[in-house]
Amino acid sequence: MALSDNGTTDPSEVTTVSRRTVLAGAAVGSAALAVSATFALPNAPAHADSGEYLVGVGISDITGPAAECGMMGYSQFGQDTAGIHLRPRARAFIFGTEAQRLVYVVADNGMIFQSVHRGVMTELAKRFGDRYTEQNTLLTSTHSHATCGGSSNDYAYNLSILGFQQQVYDAEVNGIVEAITAADADLAPGSLALGRGELHDASVNRSRIAWERNPEADKQVYPDAIDPTVTVLSLRRGGREVGAITWFATHNTSMSNTNRLISADNKGYASYSFEHEEHGVRYLDGADFVAAFPQTNSGDMSPNLNLHPTDGPTRNEFDNTRIIGDRQYRAGKAALAAARPLSGPIDSMLCYIDIADIEVDGRWTPSGQPRHTAPACAGVSLIAGSIEDGPGLPGIPIPEGVRNPFVDALGGVNQPIPDWLADAQAPKAIVAPLGIMPPVPWVPSVVPLQIVRIGELYLACGGAEFTITSGLRIRRVVADALGVPLEQVLMQGYANCYHEYVATPEEYDAQQYEGGSTLYGRYTLPAYQQEFHRLATAFAAQQRVPRGPAPRDVSNLQPDFVATPGPDATPPGANFGDVLTEPAASYAPGEQAAAEFVSAHPKHNNRRNDTFLEVQRAGASGWTRVANEGEWDVKYFWSRRGADISVARFTWDIPAGTPSGRYRFQHFADQLATDGTLRPFIGTSNEFDIA
Repeated sequence: MALSDNGTTDPSEVTTVSRRTVLAGAAVGSAALAVSATFALPNAPAHADSGEYLVGVGISDITGPAAECGMMGYSQFGQDTAGIHLRPRARAFIFGTEAQRLVYVVADNGMIFQSVHRGVMTELAKRFGDRYTEQNTLLTSTHSHATCGGSSNDYAYNLSILGFQQQVYDAEVNGIVEAITAADADLAPGSLALGRGELHDASVNRSRIAWERNPEADKQVYPDAIDPTVTVLSLRRGGREVGAITWFATHNTSMSNTNRLISADNKGYASYSFEHEEHGVRYLDGADFVAAFPQTNSGDMSPNLNLHPTDGPTRNEFDNTRIIGDRQYRAGKAALAAARPLSGPIDSMLCYIDIADIEVDGRWTPSGQPRHTAPACAGVSLIAGSIEDGPGLPGIPIPEGVRNPFVDALGGVNQPIPDWLADAQAPKAIVAPLGIMPPVPWVPSVVPLQIVRIGELYLACGGAEFTITSGLRIRRVVADALGVPLEQVLMQGYANCYHEYVATPEEYDAQQYEGGSTLYGRYTLPAYQQEFHRLATAFAAQQRVPRGPAPRDVSNLQPDFVATPGPDATPPGANFGDVLTEPAASYAPGEQAAAEFVSAHPKHNNRRNDTFLEVQRAGASGWTRVANEGEWDVKYFWSRRGADISVARFTWDIPAGTPSGRYRFQHFADQLATDGTLRPFIGTSNEFDIA
């Protein structure tokens, strides 16, 4: 068993467990895809539902405040939440053998920050002891840019949020832990299968100029300048599929930087299609099937196929989210059709490195000369942002006359740049020396590396956005050290922490967005190659490696300048839950029904694993829920009327095939009273017919 010095193995104590209870609520275009044969598996294949593995799945809601919370990803001042479209969720998968277990979590959020990783590990230790540790737990993000920000302890990522947001942090940590707990309770003997395919119309290279600088040997691997690889892992138990993980590289940025509705974006829609549309999952009732669509090396992959925000395949961001998500879902399904049984060990190894201070051997550098990484610096192109998807960190440097209380509290952002640092980061034009700014560096430098084995599939895990060629080079290093074919190794980006991008040295020289966002200098990728080689060599030899330097904890240095909403009020003569705008008397499938209610500030209750609205249908036994906020067809728009009056507007896009009958909207929220108590209320619309 491959372990770090402080790691532990956890021989499985469970051989059979009862069916789980998944936490409540935790619960168009044709794809240009081709299915290829799965690579040969050297071990004897497992038979269908052979019980070779323990498998478990779980899901929970990680939605943050639906109003007045800065959104994570585009770092746009003023892009604050004002409703919900598609709720983000955490999806957990546990794989076990008699010798080892592995937790794999995919969260529909912007990033897995080290603060959240640390919080999850702390809670898992309380619940499970040493069963699930940093060694055998892998947390990754789909990188949606339409979810709440503020869960980080790194100042650079809280600039537009105006500080750390406890509600967002709690939603992410608690949701992830709940999903893992559900998956643990769900463990039972099952089997795994692996399929592979390609998808060619859900991504485009947004930094082609930089990519073209790479050597021909690299570019020949991706002749269209995209990574079309689709890899699907299927979990089966009791003769049926209970889960699926579909890896594909494309940014989760179909929703734009002007959107204000919380959304899991295109990868969330892919999960929704697989879970809800195909398997009938209703999240408020639990889930007996869980499907995740994680990233790989998507640093330079955009879903905006016409290389402009919200442009491609259509000019509508909601349609684009649906189409790009549907293409991933269909590509995953096609790959599953060619899946083959998987067998082999479950294993994992993790260590930490100080990526800002690594002496890189000449073996890994383009010149063959030893080089060194440097403290983190943001380049001018980072601030300018990716014109294909959206800006990076606007407001650095802070324009004259513009004040940001968060930045002021930290001592300002316009810091002098020493000559030695400018030389170390060349040819980057530095705009903010994040690694040496007060009161502590604004981004982490001690970051985790992890290698995970699931049978014959290996994941090389790093906490950054790796370009397709950076991912390729790391995969080559790891595959060579492990002695396995390249196709058996995936680059798992956005894993266990976040520190912006990793471009190749050649791409770095172009100083496009990805190069300017490669914080630790031109030799960041060679440093990763060197350290992954060290880790993979130890992994192959079943040798221990030191844990490395400890990641920092600056949770006690987190300002928050977002005002807390006070007690709620109503318009004169109105009560909480009153309907301001009633739905029409009747609708037809394909039309949109709408209603507007006197509501309360959603920060008073996120209603996580719950909903703000149900669409109900009358039946012989009463009213039953047929749709709810959090699912694709329902949108929730929050607005403020005056200082303390909230209005909730809901729309329902009535699906084709909706049965005729009598329907109504029912709104749920919690009023904060002047005495500080929360008082739940319900608002009910007039009834309407669907003919």
